[in-house]
Amino acid sequence: MIETLKLKLAKVPFTETDHFSSLFLDYLGQKPDLKDFIGTFPKIESFGQVIEQRTFEHGNRPVLVKTLNEQYRGLALSERLEQNIGALEHDNCFTVTTGHQLNIFTGPLFFIYKIVSTINICTTLKKHYPQHNFVPVFWMASEDHDFAEINHFNLFGQEYCWDIDAKGAVGRLSLDGMADIVERVRECPDFFKDAYLKGNDLADATRKVANHLFGDHGLVVVDADDKALKQLFVPVMKDDLINHSAFRLVSESSDLLEKSGYKTLVTPREINLFYLEDNLRERIVKEDAQYKVLDTELTFSEPEMLEQLEQHPDRFSPNVVMRTLYQETILPNLAYVGGPGELSYWMQFKSTFEHYKIPFPVLFPRNNVLMINKSLTKKFAKLEIDTGDLFLDIHQLKSKFVKQNADTNLELNAEKGQIRQAFQQIFEKIKEIDGSLTGYLRAEENKVVKNIDQIEKRLKKAEENNQEIAVSQLEGLKEKLFPEGNLQERHQNFLNFYINNPRLIEDLLEYLNPFDFSFHVLLEDG
Repeated sequence: MIETLKLKLAKVPFTETDHFSSLFLDYLGQKPDLKDFIGTFPKIESFGQVIEQRTFEHGNRPVLVKTLNEQYRGLALSERLEQNIGALEHDNCFTVTTGHQLNIFTGPLFFIYKIVSTINICTTLKKHYPQHNFVPVFWMASEDHDFAEINHFNLFGQEYCWDIDAKGAVGRLSLDGMADIVERVRECPDFFKDAYLKGNDLADATRKVANHLFGDHGLVVVDADDKALKQLFVPVMKDDLINHSAFRLVSESSDLLEKSGYKTLVTPREINLFYLEDNLRERIVKEDAQYKVLDTELTFSEPEMLEQLEQHPDRFSPNVVMRTLYQETILPNLAYVGGPGELSYWMQFKSTFEHYKIPFPVLFPRNNVLMINKSLTKKFAKLEIDTGDLFLDIHQLKSKFVKQNADTNLELNAEKGQIRQAFQQIFEKIKEIDGSLTGYLRAEENKVVKNIDQIEKRLKKAEENNQEIAVSQLEGLKEKLFPEGNLQERHQNFLNFYINNPRLIEDLLEYLNPFDFSFHVLLEDG
């Protein structure tokens, strides 16, 4: 029998975590200078105007619904999911979208947090705007070809890696070799076995996993690697091939952000499209009057390339710049939910949306979460440290801990002050007798103070040795919660917690508030 766990929620301001960029922190602080790059800040009261202004081509809705029904064929749908797909045909229905790569076994924890945030935003919007419907959407990055980023996950201190020779869009990959991983994972849930042993490809397996975890909450999973959906995006892709508008506009926005002191993450291309076939996803470039597909023999004249686009739009795959535009073209979307890096690069794209007259979504930060299991919660409580102190680097954390738990004051500031005062008195005497000695005296003063600094360091080290057991426990706790110095959510897999708490998804939906922009810390307690 699995023990029912209670959770305790603590919150830490993002500014106290030292893990986020100045651009992200200024965005959360709603700095007015960023208004030109984001449209509107993520406030519940702002969505009324966003809804009123959100235009969407009605003819795109039947295409979207038909495609979704085809992609879900053969998969058991919850009543709520069926309702959500059907609701997308109506003009009073909007989406809130998140997306991610197709990491096997969902990859790092933030995959889960993204979707939880998206579902909770829709729930909150429905309460405030009941005349409308809001559908949470997970956008599968099925066309991404960076296999090394998605082929592994970390569970109970061990890395599991899908070691195959993979080329092309990852969503189209067969599941050869996944059986070995499923067999090795201790207490592997049945829904993972079903997804990775019976799925048609990685996109199909990811849809199955997401549907098992979130289908009852109405999550719609969309695979944009689809000819009918891309047909809706042909005009923008055509302009990118011929006029390179996005390259110019994103470059200009990037320059403005950098002049404001921010680091930009995306470098636009003259052509922001890949050529896509099975086992192939390579950049399209234009040299002289010819369009070439890099690392292949494929070459097209402009008429030939445009004919390809009209007849086979599915052979054209957006890069990060075009993907955001593609998403907002085929979805009646109000907000995009992403991590700090994602929201930062979206800010480079707003002027491009304006150029194509595509509404720019509200950029919404996903929940950031630190999960502390029951065992580590006991150690955390025993050490009696503040929740926010967990985010200090290990040297700062140890220093603060040792100082707080020492029986005597380890700082020698008062003593150093007395020494400087004594030297000042000597200085007053000698400057009247021989001013040339002042330089020598100041050097001697600094030498003595440096010696006191060394004594202070040795004193702290001695006290650290006295607290050796507790300090060792503190180091172990820090490493467990921040593996390899990284945020837990970017390293560990959700099975680390789900196996012992099958109610994990429901707990996250209950405890995480998407409109509370602070770092959420969840502590398990039996």
